[in-house]
Amino acid sequence: MLSKLKKFATKFATPSEPFDPSIFNDSVAKTISWTPVVSGGSNFKTHKYYSDGYNRAEFKMSIGAKAFTFLFMLIGVAVPTLILLTADFEGVSDRFFIAGFGLIFFAAGAFLFYNYGKPVVFDKMKGFYWKGWNKPDHTTDRIAVKNRVPISEIYALQLIKEFVRSDKSSYFSYELNLVLKDGTRLNVVDHGKGTILRQDAQQLSSFLGKPLWDAT
Repeated sequence: MLSKLKKFATKFATPSEPFDPSIFNDSVAKTISWTPVVSGGSNFKTHKYYSDGYNRAEFKMSIGAKAFTFLFMLIGVAVPTLILLTADFEGVSDRFFIAGFGLIFFAAGAFLFYNYGKPVVFDKMKGFYWKGWNKPDHTTDRIAVKNRVPISEIYALQLIKEFVRSDKSSYFSYELNLVLKDGTRLNVVDHGKGTILRQDAQQLSSFLGKPLWDAT
């Protein structure tokens, strides 16, 4: 459903211009892809970086993302309620149609809130990075899998940008990825505020002690 919402918001997207990774003087940088892990993106800041400076860093949903998702849910509740209270309907089917319209907007907002709100955590005490609601088990989950990986397997951070066209606007979306020792890339966050995400990436790079490969 999330992919369908992105396709609805972005008619099509084109990758960034070809980038020469040899500037980083690293063999892994030369072998990995420099195209987006996740196509499309947002034209506003969806996440904000937080860290205690020692053991834990994370990205949390931004105020703008909360407002965006709450707007969907508010429309889904307020508009149908107003129509149902003020308009005259000849049949029950019309009422169900209006209620269904509101339910779609409310569900879309709730779904986006759920996905934007997923924990994105780097925990040195646990020794893990994870993205999602399920925390890793430090005694058993030592193998890197999608959205959960031991911090020791992180080789570098990758920052790239993507040009996105929608029906009404065009913009750049910036993507922060993890590069693992085997060359696998995992998306961390992706939003439209490049300056902010670059600063966040630099802080995360310092926190992890890993290089930042900035291709923006």
